Amino acid sequence: MLYDIRLHLHYDYAAAAGGSRHQVHVLPSTIAGVQRVIAASLSFAPAPTERSDFLDFFGNNVTSIAFRDAHDALDIRMSARVSVARPEPGLDVSPDIDRLRRELGSVRSLAPTSPHHFLAGSSHSGIDDAITAYARESVGGSATAIAMDLCNRIHSDFTYDGDATTVRTKASDAFRLKRGVCQDFSHIMISGLRGLGIPAGYVSGFLRTIPPKGKPRLEGADAMHAWVKVWCGRDAGWQEFDPTNGMRASNDHITVGYGRDYSDVAPIVGVLKTTGGQVGEQAVDVIPVELEKA
Repeated sequence: MLYDIRLHLHYDYAAAAGGSRHQVHVLPSTIAGVQRVIAASLSFAPAPTERSDFLDFFGNNVTSIAFRDAHDALDIRMSARVSVARPEPGLDVSPDIDRLRRELGSVRSLAPTSPHHFLAGSSHSGIDDAITAYARESVGGSATAIAMDLCNRIHSDFTYDGDATTVRTKASDAFRLKRGVCQDFSHIMISGLRGLGIPAGYVSGFLRTIPPKGKPRLEGADAMHAWVKVWCGRDAGWQEFDPTNGMRASNDHITVGYGRDYSDVAPIVGVLKTTGGQVGEQAVDVIPVELEKA
């Protein structure tokens, strides 16, 4: 699938802000065997005094910006054309949990893709006894089957509610509420799998949404999305699941970056000098590109 993606982040400050510095994670990544970024651009208004672009430890695109002059608003615009071609799930060759643990013990690498980085609790996805007990009820002989079952159970048992949580909500709090958004459902799944000894990480990206039949697509109605990657053993490797929708990640999922949880790949983090609060808005368009036939 070929997509044109547009993202607009807008922030209004109650009072002029100055001396600010931010890190922005919104540019999609080229991932071998999964997706290719054909073109991409990222712009800011006002223009930052300083800007640098680099890859973080996990290989995600990061843009660091700083402002010396006072400003009362900030606009961030990203556009990209991305081709996504995920491999179809094949035969399940993942081991059961006992063998998975033995395979994990044989992994000596600490490279960014090493499962060891995704096994311990993290700031948003701490290992929680109640979540671990919930995850232990998932059935399946293999790690992949357990992950798929847990993904489906979260989709069925939890209510999508955009007002129930914030970006600071922990997995344990969202679990008690039994409601939240994609970020929360991903954190719960990550926490549960780690509690079972299965390495799991956070995926930030975009999801193509299809309007109801006969209804027009609303521009800017999409939003950034989150799902989960799971290490399913030496042979199966990393597999991706979307607990918000109860499915495997598909060609409609476009990846921005990977991390231990939301804090590693938040769209924007930083500091600024101001008084009062701020209001933020987000608009995303994920548009399939229809290629002309010769």
